[in-house]
This record gives sequence, C-alpha cells and structure tokens, in this order.
Amino acid sequence: MTIGAHPEGHRQAVQSTERRLVQWREAVGLLQDDLQRRDAAPRTRRAYGVDLEQFASWASERGLGPQEVDSKAVRRYIARLSEQHMAPSTSARKLAALRALFASQREHGSIAQNPADLVSTPRRASHLPRVLSAREAERLLDRIPAVGLLELRDRALFELAYACGLRAEELVSLRTADVDHDGEQLRVEGKGRKTRFVPVGEPAMAAVRLYVERARPKLEPPAARLDALFLSKTGRPLGTSDVRRRLRTWAARAGLPAGYSPHALRHSFATHLLDGGADLRSIQELLGHSSVSSTQIYTRVESARLRNAYARSHPRA
Repeated sequence: MTIGAHPEGHRQAVQSTERRLVQWREAVGLLQDDLQRRDAAPRTRRAYGVDLEQFASWASERGLGPQEVDSKAVRRYIARLSEQHMAPSTSARKLAALRALFASQREHGSIAQNPADLVSTPRRASHLPRVLSAREAERLLDRIPAVGLLELRDRALFELAYACGLRAEELVSLRTADVDHDGEQLRVEGKGRKTRFVPVGEPAMAAVRLYVERARPKLEPPAARLDALFLSKTGRPLGTSDVRRRLRTWAARAGLPAGYSPHALRHSFATHLLDGGADLRSIQELLGHSSVSSTQIYTRVESARLRNAYARSHPRA
C-alpha cells in the first residue's frame, strides 16, 4: 500500500491543504486591509479578492503556501491561464493582483522578495480606440431634443461625457456640487480617488443648467435630498449600464453604426483635442491618466487617420 493511499496519509494531506488555504486567506485579508487603508476603489478590492482566491486554490493543490511560491510557480500559473484561452488583459489583471499580494507580504516581513515582479506581463492585443468624427459627435448630441425630462437629462449627460472626456463611472459618480456653474468647470473623482478639475464648454454647460433647473427637481423623489447629479426616471442615481443603454438608443436614432460605448466619447474627446493642436501633457491631465504613456495611444489614432487620408488621396500612395 502506498503512503498516499493510507487513510492516515490522506488525512494529513487534507489537513495540510486546509492549513495552506488558511494561510492564503490570512494573506489576502492582510492585502485587503492594506488596500482599504490606501483608499483603493471597492471594485479593485473585489476583483483582487476573486483573482487571488483562484490562485490560492491552485497553489494549495500543489502544496504551496504564500511563503513557498516562487517566480517559476507564478509563470506556470500565468501559462495555464493562456492554455485556458484567457485574454491577455485578464491574465495581466490576475498577475497585477499577485504582485499586490506579494508586495503586501514583503512589506509585512513574511517574504524577502516579490516572486511576481520577475514575471513579464502578458502582451495585450493592440487595439486603436474607436472614435466618432466631430460631425458624428455633433449629430449624436443634436439628435437628443431638450424637451422631456429624460431627454434633458440625456442631453446633459452626453454633452458632459464628450465635452470633458469622462469615463462612465465618473459620469454616474458626479454630484450636483461638482458642477461649478460660475467657473464653468467640473470636479471629477477618477480612478484611484484622484480628483481633477476639467473645463466645460458652453453647449455642455447650458445643457447641464437646463437639466438641473427643469428636469432634475422633478426626477428627485420628494424629501429625498439626493446629491447624485444624474437620476433615473424612478429617482435613483444612474448606473453605468443605464448610460450604455441610453447611448445605444441615441446613437441608433442618429443613424450611427452599432457598437459605440460611452468610452468612445472619451476617446473622441482626446482625439479631437489632439487634432486641434492640444499637447499630450494637457490631454493627460484632462483625462486623468497617471502616466503620459496611457495618453500616447491617441498619437497612434492620429497617425492611422493621416495614413488613411494619404492612401485615399495621394496619386502614388
């Protein structure tokens, strides 16, 4: 009889796996405490929790606790994700969660070095962002009439999205106090709870003013005193799914191709600024990018547009 087949051996193996799972839970709990102290977004904490639970299960089955994982084990795990046909962006996110976990372990003195730091991030497919032309953006916004309560709201919503380059999450997080009507600017809380102030153009400012004066008071439930800027027809704050759904509706009515998301308005904002001569550093600040490298994708959009124009127009292209 082999040791693995012996009842006592099996019981010890089970107990060993359970001990490792407890160690992993403690390590993940420690990271969650660290993230909360750093005021990380709840969505980030949830995503890390799910990703790390999956890794903990995989590592425990292979007899590895938090202090026993090396870079080779992390590489094997990332390779396994690729074999399961996971997108490179998904693998990259899971690797980021592992780096955060082992960084936490190192900071608390449990390990000497971060094994995930030695593993290369999977290369993501290079997709140019989809953008509307200036004429398409104008057609989309002008197609939303400033008449009914929801139309007034949607006109203000998408005017702001395009005028300020906002993410969907930033749009639905806006409060009434975030709009500076006199200064014609917007206070935006972006990723990582970073606050930025973005100027608002006259058409968007006028649309917001009209919505706040005529529509929002009628959408807000009596005595509710909500501070969310954009409200649904039932008086609750809008969610990102509401923004996507309403954009699909208005894009279809404007005769635009299917598939435009709220992020397309953000991409259009940045691309049109670049077309107009704005420098990358200014666009970076307006978008709330932590690094200019994130903003440089728009130079590729401009380059692709010029190449297409050259190919269509030059006799010897």
